[in-house]
Amino acid sequence: MNKVIGIGNQGFDKIRENNYFYVDKTGFIKEWWESGDDVTLITRPRRFGKTLNMDMLKCFFSNQCAGRSDLFEGLSIWNEEKYRELQGQYPVIFISFATIKADNYVDARDGIISTVYRAYQEYHSILEDDMFFIELKNYISTITPDRKMTNEALFGALNYLSECLFNYYGKKTIILMDEYDTPMQEAYIHGYWKEFTVFMRSMFNATFKTNSYMERAIMTGITRVSKESMFSDLNNLNVVTLTSDEYASAFGFTEEEVFAALDIYGMSKEKEKIKKWYDGFVIGSLKDIYNPWSITNFLKKNEYRTYWVATSSNGMVSRLIQRASSEVKTKMEELLQDKEIVENFDEQIVFNQLDVDESAIWSLLMASGYLKAVEVEYRGELMKPWYHLKITNFETKCMFETLFAAWFRNATASYNKFIKAMIDNDLEIMNYYMNRVTQETFSYFDVGSVEAGLEETERFYHGFVLGLMAEQAENYVLKSNRESGFGRYDVMMIPKKENLPAIIMEFKVRRAKEKDLNETVQMALQQIEEKNYDAELVKRGVKEENIHHYGFAFRGKEVLIDGR
Repeated sequence: MNKVIGIGNQGFDKIRENNYFYVDKTGFIKEWWESGDDVTLITRPRRFGKTLNMDMLKCFFSNQCAGRSDLFEGLSIWNEEKYRELQGQYPVIFISFATIKADNYVDARDGIISTVYRAYQEYHSILEDDMFFIELKNYISTITPDRKMTNEALFGALNYLSECLFNYYGKKTIILMDEYDTPMQEAYIHGYWKEFTVFMRSMFNATFKTNSYMERAIMTGITRVSKESMFSDLNNLNVVTLTSDEYASAFGFTEEEVFAALDIYGMSKEKEKIKKWYDGFVIGSLKDIYNPWSITNFLKKNEYRTYWVATSSNGMVSRLIQRASSEVKTKMEELLQDKEIVENFDEQIVFNQLDVDESAIWSLLMASGYLKAVEVEYRGELMKPWYHLKITNFETKCMFETLFAAWFRNATASYNKFIKAMIDNDLEIMNYYMNRVTQETFSYFDVGSVEAGLEETERFYHGFVLGLMAEQAENYVLKSNRESGFGRYDVMMIPKKENLPAIIMEFKVRRAKEKDLNETVQMALQQIEEKNYDAELVKRGVKEENIHHYGFAFRGKEVLIDGR
């Protein structure tokens, strides 16, 4: 009988006690311990096994789990005598910021207080009767989620707990901090980043830098927040990102692990399709990594679904791409066409720079797991990193398509009627509904930072093309050919079904020398003819009478469409 697959279980002890399905990652214990690093920051995408691995570390090292050999028997770490003797030997502080998702600074601070309070309470029940800990009891009484605690006391709270544990047990403390960057992402989204960064920097310094009672520590998160904004005082920090080889196989499932599980559960025939849907993550030089959340859900339900991407709203990603320049949007088009883009950026993310430094978008998308770095090359004397990026897999491609299609949700009725009219070659209806779409969504693509209408218009129609690519992915293959980055664009829609027409679109923004939109739109149609855009379609076997030509002329929110 196969082991039960418990979805969402992040408690290592619960999984082992109930003999649930588990992929052995205890090799991570040995690799981390033998690294000798003082403080380790490991970044991995959502649902990648970070919390489970941290709980595993707690169960292994914590003196509150002393004698729990049953949790590790049969796993790789238990094969070595040295580590059998190490189990249950240290006081461990384990805190998680995963639930701190406040829309303001005060509530975020209260969330930190509550988290620290729970860390104290874990040991309070054990130590409260000891006279040695009267001072600790008094201190605990000040750590309550009622906003009375001063910042100074809060900054030093974990440092002080480490000291008390050392004095009692005679051993320094291991500190495990899970999802350290969750409240920071919320601080960026809700506009209190600057104040909260100062707060967290002071806390991290007291906890990890000036804590002489700490044996060592691990932090996990999704993003590598810049050292300058958050870790400027931590010179003892080893940062391990998706492009690092350290701990490459410790998080996520390797292909060997996935295929072995498929064999066990009688799903061997699904290997090729599983690989298409869920393979593609790259960690360091290790390829063919799978997201555990998607794999465990598939093993349990035997259905292909977008399990992983469905666990997040992806609102921040959508907003950043939606408001980004046309250059970013055109690169997203290339990615949707399964092409590779090459970008230079810093893996360190400064959240308050995301709106002004567009290269940070690529850093965020890679750290989040939506894009993979198939190669990193270092150029020039300064050895600057250039990342060769592709969409991770079919599941993440579906996420992007859903994201871009949703951009027109506020104008769904008009958008759908426009699409129908375009397929039916009804120019009158196309013009009516396209103008409604622009009126209803145009400002959605404008960040308010430009005065010229050309750039605003360009943002819109590049977003419109991405929406088309997403909405019509089942019916058409969309190809684009940008001739200039300023108001000129052409799109070819190649039908996947015989009953659909092929469509060629040319976009132009009215120039001052053109007397009206009609002249602009005729120039667009003329370009389609002169450049013989039909040739590729005819070569593919599409009949000329089944090819629709459309010219789009823009002036602000006003659009004129003509066709031949």
